[in-house]
Amino acid sequence: MAEIKLTKNELRLQQFSLQQLQRYLPTLQLKKSLLQMEVNEVRAEMMRLEEEFHEMRLNVSHEGSLLSEKVGFSFGDAVKVETIEKRYENIAGVDIPIFEKVLFAPFDYPLFSTPVWVDLMIEGLRRMAIAKAKFLVAEEKKKALEKELREVTIRVNLFEKNLIPKAIRNIRKIKVFLGDQQLSAVCQAKVAKTKIEERKLLKKRKKNLSGSAA
Repeated sequence: MAEIKLTKNELRLQQFSLQQLQRYLPTLQLKKSLLQMEVNEVRAEMMRLEEEFHEMRLNVSHEGSLLSEKVGFSFGDAVKVETIEKRYENIAGVDIPIFEKVLFAPFDYPLFSTPVWVDLMIEGLRRMAIAKAKFLVAEEKKKALEKELREVTIRVNLFEKNLIPKAIRNIRKIKVFLGDQQLSAVCQAKVAKTKIEERKLLKKRKKNLSGSAA
């Protein structure tokens, strides 16, 4: 690690660096808090979506015997997801996905020649597919937020535990050195002044002695 220069210029640089770090740290801390709040919210949302999905699956399972009946098509084809549409919003500096809707693959079946329960079954299965899609988008959102939160947390820790304490130590070290130098210079100046005064006094005495002898 490079040793810092014990100079006034270095002192100004270290003081400026400390000011910048201390000015930017609150912004990072605020961002960290916002991200943590968003992560907590999306985790709660995922729990709710998972509960809704299991409740829907339970309702459909009560009619499970109907799924085995011959209706002339596969229920899997009726609820095949073609696209999960989503948009992106910037939250605390990170683009996160927002669920829009599910587009199912084109599917047709004879409405008038199939039992009414088929419509209800397809509707229930599609609701399950939408709930699952919402969960997947929320999971993607959580991963993006958690990734950003980890990175911001690392930076906050770097500022709080490394960069700011290091700058403070450097400033203290330079100030102590410069203070010692100044004190040494004052002492040297006093010693030099004392010597000059002693020489003047010695010369004066010699002169007085020379005058007395004459």
